[in-house]
Amino acid sequence: MLKDITLGQFFPGDSILHKLDPRTKILLMLIYVTSVFFADDPISFGLLAALTVALVVMSGISPVVILKGLKPVVFIAIFTAAINIFFTVGTTPLVSFWIIRIYPEGLRTAAFTVIRIICLIVGTGVLLTYTTSPMALTDGIERLLSPLKKLHVPVHEFSMMMTIALRFIPTLIEETEKITSAQKARGADFDSGNIISRARAMIPVLIPLVVSAFRRADDLAVAMECRLYHGGEGRTRMKVMKMSAADFIFLAAMIGFAAVMIII
Repeated sequence: MLKDITLGQFFPGDSILHKLDPRTKILLMLIYVTSVFFADDPISFGLLAALTVALVVMSGISPVVILKGLKPVVFIAIFTAAINIFFTVGTTPLVSFWIIRIYPEGLRTAAFTVIRIICLIVGTGVLLTYTTSPMALTDGIERLLSPLKKLHVPVHEFSMMMTIALRFIPTLIEETEKITSAQKARGADFDSGNIISRARAMIPVLIPLVVSAFRRADDLAVAMECRLYHGGEGRTRMKVMKMSAADFIFLAAMIGFAAVMIII
């Protein structure tokens, strides 16, 4: 399960989404998320699903990778759907058994909620983390938030912290897999017993993981100091960001899509 978590991973490629300016992709992601929450009927959800599929195709990322990234949220989607099915009250029940009442409104809400969760995970990943390198993401966030520097907001440090956090998610997942395998080789059992027993069994995994995370953070700090890193003041960039015609076309198209969703 942990190997299927793709949050924070970057998949190099030569697609049109990979070539977009990082600032454009951040804005596209924000508009896309807004559109997701405006969807509230079959037509708008159909348009949203079509847009999400189109983004996956344009990204050039294998659908298998996308589907694997959805595995960690399967439980959340099922739990949310069950809550909506069994606790949403409507007019005429479809199923009535003992204290169980299932209404068409509950099924509709559950289906829309699952679609919304899937679109959020897939769309934001394709528009941002899957197609944008950590360094480009840092520069994009910093440039978008640069007006806040006049208010003495540490924009560069904030952008760097966000990017490092995303960058280390795959690393910590890999480290967790290694520690879990090592503990299983020593006879640890993570699959049997009740919830409390399983939680206690995870202690030998969590303690080495926390120690490893602090060690990696210390190594990163030493490496940055050795390279004379002192924040964003006076730093130059090897690649200067410049928005092209494709960036403005994508922004206009996404704004138009959001407007249609609001109207619908």
